[in-house]
Amino acid sequence: MKESKSGNPKSSLKQLQNNENASPFTYSKLLDPEADWDKDQLGDVLHWIRQVVGLFCGLFCGAVPLVGGIWVLAFLALSSGIIYGYYSLILKVDEEDFGGHGALLQEGLFASLTLFLLCWILAYSLAHF
Repeated sequence: MKESKSGNPKSSLKQLQNNENASPFTYSKLLDPEADWDKDQLGDVLHWIRQVVGLFCGLFCGAVPLVGGIWVLAFLALSSGIIYGYYSLILKVDEEDFGGHGALLQEGLFASLTLFLLCWILAYSLAHF
């Protein structure tokens, strides 16, 4: 182990442990309204929730064979509703600490819309042609 600048190997070990424990992420934190969130962690969680919703909705719309632009709007409404409910009702975070509703609702929106369309088109094409 390398010694720190102060020459004390115990202090460098303690500093390393503090850096590792600075913002631990556990799955129990996902449903805990008392948990502390930083902006990056919450953004990542909202992004991946949207991706999962986009994947399942795209596969469903393609398998059922739904067609038309109304389903894109329905996906956007459903996805945004899930995200809003998650951060405001389940986590009970103060949205102003994270840039407001607009920033939180936009997190992962365009990537999930792209995934939704891709899954919808592929599932529809493979299942019905």
